[in-house]
Amino acid sequence: MKTGDRVKLVGIPPDVRDEDDMQTRTLFEKCLGQTFVVADVESFDGVPFPLAKLDVGHVVGKQPFEHTIWVEPQYLEVETP
Repeated sequence: MKTGDRVKLVGIPPDVRDEDDMQTRTLFEKCLGQTFVVADVESFDGVPFPLAKLDVGHVVGKQPFEHTIWVEPQYLEVETP
């Protein structure tokens, strides 16, 4: 998986939760089954694998860049052209 790939969100990490100030799980649920373009792939300290950055604001009626989720590769399916 690389920047620019089209991917479908096919699962939600089990530790994703809604908090009082951030409805992260709800956002993931709205994105489930939809296709996005990978905006970036980045490694983070303490995470043993790179995460894909998906700009998903349009799912909730905003500009795509206004809401972003970072997703483990096992929850994404790369779409072939």
